[in-house]
Amino acid sequence: MEDHQPHHPQELLRWELAQRRESGFDVDALAAAARRAVAGDDAAEARRLLCELGATTRDENWAYEEPEDLAGILATLPEAPVSTIGDSEFRDRTLGAWLGRCAGCNLGKPVESGDHWTQEHLRRYLTLADAYPLRDFVPVLDPMPEEFELRETWPVTTRGRVTESARDDDVDYTILGLHILEQYGSDFTTADVAAEWLDRLPYTQTYTAERVTYRNLAIGFAPAEAGRIDNPYREWIGAQIRADIFGYINPGDPRAAAEMAYRDAVLSHSANGVYGEMWAAALVASAFTGTARQAVEMSLTCVPPGSRLAEAVRFVLDRHTAGDTWEQARAAIETRYGHYSWVHTVNNATLVVAGLLWGDGDFTASIGLTVQGGWDTDSNGATVGSVAGIICGAAHLPSHWTSPLNDTARSAIRDFDHSRISDLAERTVRLAVKK
Repeated sequence: MEDHQPHHPQELLRWELAQRRESGFDVDALAAAARRAVAGDDAAEARRLLCELGATTRDENWAYEEPEDLAGILATLPEAPVSTIGDSEFRDRTLGAWLGRCAGCNLGKPVESGDHWTQEHLRRYLTLADAYPLRDFVPVLDPMPEEFELRETWPVTTRGRVTESARDDDVDYTILGLHILEQYGSDFTTADVAAEWLDRLPYTQTYTAERVTYRNLAIGFAPAEAGRIDNPYREWIGAQIRADIFGYINPGDPRAAAEMAYRDAVLSHSANGVYGEMWAAALVASAFTGTARQAVEMSLTCVPPGSRLAEAVRFVLDRHTAGDTWEQARAAIETRYGHYSWVHTVNNATLVVAGLLWGDGDFTASIGLTVQGGWDTDSNGATVGSVAGIICGAAHLPSHWTSPLNDTARSAIRDFDHSRISDLAERTVRLAVKK
């Protein structure tokens, strides 16, 4: 994602065309002209077409119901029961969550490039390296065949080279969320989130929807507007990766976790982008008191049932119930959801669900299946690592995942680089107890 130029008019047009089509708008009359403008160098023409796209209307027969305000979202949801957990068990599971998130993120980081590391390409590489199915950090082939290119972080995120949790936005936002909760409490506002982004988060370590929103904040737009201007990435995965901390401090209470996540998500996202963060927060909160399947099922109580995200989660649940193998389910997911960007919320959520269901409480299997599934490998590995780490607890996480981390997380968040992972977990426990 680092090569992405989210402010360029041609890029905005390219992805706004896709976003409008995916969300039920009639863009056929503009599609050919938009594709020509994307391929050309006329920024003014791209801007003109962006304005025309903004005036398109949604097909009245569109099959989905996707409200955007919190009251409208909550009106579609069933009751979400609350469960309890003992203090010592909660402490162990919270440490497991932080360790699992870091391990899963680092596992996926060297192959995070969905255009290059497709699921088939990744399988070919891992098979050559005698590492399929994936059950340890990604190995490095020496010499490296020309057809494969690991991400630039490979010297610190591959097998035998991990000595700490490498800096990554999937961990940065969890740390920043912890700081926001410490500073403002559970009643934090979207404006509080915006202020902390500008104060503690480097612009160059933001991507897609977050970078667009950051820029809009920096030039003076209010938090309520910043995520709605020049943001065709509003349903991508960026909000979903910020969810986990809200699940951590609401163990067994998915609705409370989801409502906190909403306040964070609406800064930069809308519709399924927001649902993704609400869903992931609910999934994490539910993992403290249930199995992987129970957590997935409970997470659906916090997603509008008529949305594309809810449909996608149910699709994978149904494949699991039907007795598919993971490989069969992954192929079905590709057929149905492979048209989305490799960093979209909806398709990546299906891989998270598949990793958890077929991993079935086994930490190694869960993050291994998730990352070998491709698309946004570090984000999905982090989310599944978080959930599976909660289910297993820190005491039962395999040491080949946790020992190389050396209880250390690198971070771009101001004042948090070289954090002790155990300290982040203890601070999380104190927040949950205070709440």
